[in-house]
Formats: sequence, structure tokens, C-alpha cells
Amino acid sequence: MTAGSTTVSEAASTGPRKGSGNTQGKAFDRALFSRVFDFTKPYRGVFLLAVALTLTLSIVGVIRPIMLGWLVDVAATAYDQLFVLTAHSNWNAHSIAWAAKLTKAVVGPGSHTLVLVITLAVVILLVVETMVQYYQAYWTAWLGQAVTFDLRQKLYARILGFKLRYFDRTPIGTLVTRVVSDIETIDDIFSQGLLMIMGDILKLLVVVVVMFVYNWKLALLSMVPIPLLLWSTNIFKNSIQKSFQDVRTQVARLNAFVQEHIQGMSIVQLFGREQQEYRKFQAINREHREAHIRSVLAYSIFFPVVEILSAISLAFLVWWGVKDVLAGEASLGDIFAYILFINMLYRPIRQLADRFNVLQMGMVGSERVFKVLDTEAAIEDNGRLDASGLKGAIRFDEVWFAYNDAEFVLKGVSFEAKAGEMVALVGATGSGKSSIINVLSRTYEFQRGQVTLDGHPIRSYGLAGLHRSIGMVQQDVFLFSDTVHNNITLGDPSISRQQVVQAAMAVGAHEFIERLPQGYDTPVAERGGILSVGQRQLIAFIRAAVNDPKVLILDEATSSVDSTSEQLIQQATERITRGRTSIVIAHRLSTIQGADRILVMDKGHIVEQGDHRSLVDHNGAYRRLYDLQFR
Repeated sequence: MTAGSTTVSEAASTGPRKGSGNTQGKAFDRALFSRVFDFTKPYRGVFLLAVALTLTLSIVGVIRPIMLGWLVDVAATAYDQLFVLTAHSNWNAHSIAWAAKLTKAVVGPGSHTLVLVITLAVVILLVVETMVQYYQAYWTAWLGQAVTFDLRQKLYARILGFKLRYFDRTPIGTLVTRVVSDIETIDDIFSQGLLMIMGDILKLLVVVVVMFVYNWKLALLSMVPIPLLLWSTNIFKNSIQKSFQDVRTQVARLNAFVQEHIQGMSIVQLFGREQQEYRKFQAINREHREAHIRSVLAYSIFFPVVEILSAISLAFLVWWGVKDVLAGEASLGDIFAYILFINMLYRPIRQLADRFNVLQMGMVGSERVFKVLDTEAAIEDNGRLDASGLKGAIRFDEVWFAYNDAEFVLKGVSFEAKAGEMVALVGATGSGKSSIINVLSRTYEFQRGQVTLDGHPIRSYGLAGLHRSIGMVQQDVFLFSDTVHNNITLGDPSISRQQVVQAAMAVGAHEFIERLPQGYDTPVAERGGILSVGQRQLIAFIRAAVNDPKVLILDEATSSVDSTSEQLIQQATERITRGRTSIVIAHRLSTIQGADRILVMDKGHIVEQGDHRSLVDHNGAYRRLYDLQFR
């Protein structure tokens, strides 16, 4: 097998190169994440800022319960004084004097000032915490979007370079899932996953340390249910991982099915297969629903368990804490602070389980995305020759080619086309005509033999320049959902409107384009839905002509058009092939009778070749095809 002929199956068998092993069963894959993290290098400043804000948020939140506990203690002290004054005052004889003492005790200068200071400090902390939380959420989301933008760009560029063989074997919907929804899960690694997990873990550590420093007895009481919580969290994490993997698989299946069947809706309706296809969709959709339900079931069990354990912690705190307060070993402020600490303790634990699953989803999405990036399905492009000066001389020398390595469709094909000649390919379906075109255009790689252009091996030319020098008009013309002009130029700004009009005039399509509602600026709808088959073919001729290719390939351009359109296309063919090397595939022999050479294909071999007159007189395979069509 020659260089550059690595197949998709070979790439699949070798697997991804690094860091994209199966992440199922792992909440965090270090090697895989390191590859994702590499995309943060251009935004290292933003990442460090997001980390700093996350750390700040974790620390600031712990200060508030302590200050609120102090506030409660100040108020409790004031009311203790009130109780003492009330118990020792004489309401009948000294009510005015008692009221003065009571007012001084409750709102005296010391108590009033301290309450005001603590209240203002708590308000300031809340404002600071809110601002930090806002910027932390904004910059982590910004970082996630920046990373997914770059990663999606790289993934799409990789897909653009794949051989057509890869697309033959990969459902379009699956690739859509990789480029869109799988990459969105990578965004969650940054916006909802890693940084949030770091913040939650730090907050837990700070809360636990502060609780033990503040009052170790109350801390132990608050954490009695923690072992049970950690055990249930581990069960939840393990149960949710497989369901998330199933969800991504079912999403890809659903996308692939919908994409394929909407594109083939005409076949479904023409053959009355609506009910059968609907039942297939029901089955796939049901599996998709059940995968989601399995994950929802785990959440619906886990979150109530967390709430119950949190309530148990509060119960232990109140039951034992009141004894400490009465014994003088703790204050009401301590109890109030620890109630807030318990909420701060259980909320991150609950969120951690959710965030670990978000991280797991990101790891699964990353694995799928990097598997596409690591697939070795690109056409080898090591050529250094410039194809802009091609004259168009083509030579096939004992070329063997197979879509599947063991099943050759071209078997030792040899022929020559001189510069400026028209060579026609005829033969039954599956004889190898289109395979010659695929090899010549290097959309597929041949396995053995040699193909040369102007005497140089075809692989010695740069791929981009080669494709610009070879124009093609296919049987099934694909038009994008854009204007006529943009479908002709394919977005190339170097092609002017004047060049497009001149090419349209040369092809003979200018008049029909001018009759369209907006002329060359008319949107043609998806796949050119507003145009007839013949009109789409003529636009394809203009698309080829405007690039001025040195070699022109016409792949059964008249096989699906009416007689009027066929006449226009034949005229366009005569004009556009003049002075160019042309390879024409045709079922209608009337369109190729003027060809310089006709190659008759059968089961991957050239069984006859010559001009039209000599082949008819030869009374061989071409003569039999001719008689079938004309006699």
C-alpha cells in the first residue's frame, strides 16, 4: 500500500493517540483534561483571574456566619441585661427610673455602636460576595466559551481535511453531535465543573477548619451524618456515570437518525414508509428518554437524602447545643453561626456530586471530540509542486484502487489523456467510472500503480492547488442555502460579479438567472430547492468555469434532466471543455460522440478504447451499448 492510503478502519483500530481513553468509570481523566487545558494557554490571564475570584469567594462566604453569630451574641447580652433589670425593678414606685436604665442597657452607646458596625460589615461582605460571584461566573463562562470556540474551530478544520471515505462510514448526525453538543459539554468543564469544584472543596475545607477552631464539640456534632453522606454520594456518582454515557450515545443516535431521514424524506413518502420510520423513531426516542430518566432517578433519590442528613445535623446541633448554652460552654451566637455553617457544609457537598457529574459529561464529550481529532483519515498532502501551471496531460499506469482494502474496483487501469483532449468513460453501473474520477481528483487514495499529471506523480502536487486546477460537475449537484452568486463563487472574494456573469454567459445560463426574482442574489433555499435539476446543473457548470480549471470532470451531467435542459447542458459542455483536458462520464452516448477517446469499463477493467466511429465498427462492448440506446 502506498503512502497516504491509511484507511479509517486502520485509524479506528489503533484508537486515539493519547489522553482520550475510555472515561467511563472516571470522574476526572488527567491526561484528557490536560489536552483540554492546553486550549486555555492563550487565555492564561483570564484563567488565573477566575481561579483567584473562586478562592476569594470561598473565603469571603465563611466570614459572614461568624459575624452574624457575634451580632446575635451582642443582642443576647443586651436582652440578658434587660431580663436582670426587669427582675429587680419596682414597677409601682420606680417605673421612670427603670425605663431610663432599660433604654441605656439595650441601646446604650456601646451596644448600639457594635450592632451597627457588625451590621454594616455584614452588608459590605454581602455586596463584596455578590460582586465577586458575578465576576467569577462571568469570567469562568467567558473562558469556557473561548475554549469551546477554539476547539470547535480546530475540530471543523480537521473534519474538512478528512477523506470522503471517512464520511462514507460516519453518519452525518454523529459528526453534528460532535461539533455542536459534545463541545458544549466541554464548556461546562470550566463554567460549571473544574473551577466550581475547586471553589466548593476549598469552601468545605475552610468551613470545617473554622468550625473546629470556633467550637470543636459543635463541629463534631454537626458532622455526625457526614460518613453516611459521603457513602451515599459515592453510590450516586457511580450510578450516574453510566447513565450519562448512555445519554450521549442516544443523543448521537437520535441526531444521526433525524438528519438522515429528513434528508431522505422524499424516499420515505414516495414508498409509503411513514409509519415504519415513525416506529423506528419511536424506539430510538424511547431509548433516549429512558437514558435521561435513569439519570433523573439518581438525582431524585440523592437530593432528598442530602436534605434528610442536613436536617439530622441540625437536630444534633440543637439538641446538644442547647445543653452547652445552658452550661455556659457555648453562646446563642455560636448556635446561630453553626446553623449557617451546616448549610454551607451540605450545600457544597450536594453541589459537588452534581458538579462531578458535569465534569464527567465534559470528559465524555472531550473523549468523543478528541477521538475525531485523533482519527487519521486526512489525505496526505506533502506535495510541493505548484499546480497553477498545469497543461492537463493525464496518465494512469496500472492503477489499483479499493474503497475497502480487500475489494478492488479498479484493477490495473492504464490510459492516457493528452493536454486538451476529451476522454469519455462509459460502462455499466459499478464498472469503475466514478472511481477513476475519485482517484484523479484525490478525494480517495489509490493503493497501487501511478497517476501522473504533466509527467509528475499526482501526489507531488499540493492538494489545495490541485483541487483548484481540477473542476468538477457532478451528477447530483449540491447547492448551499445561499444566493446564486455565492453558490457559484463558494465565498471566494477574488471572484468578481463580472467574472460570474461572463462565465454564466459562456455556459448559456445568464438568461435564466436574470429571470429569477433577485437575479444572481436570489437565495436558492436548502440544496437549491427553488431550482430545477437542469438549472442546478447549469449553476454547477458556471461554478466550474469561473475557476478556469485546467482539467474538467463531468460526472453524468445530463443523466437526470429533460431534453430541453439536456440541449442547454450539451451546449455548455462544448463551450466549457474547449481547450481543456476533459474527463466525461456519460450514460447517454449521444453526448460523447465527439470525444477524442472513449474508454469502455467493465468490472474495474478497460475492455475497449478508441473514438466513437472505431468502437462502433469494432462490434464489441461499446457497440452493444450503442445498439441498446439507438436501435
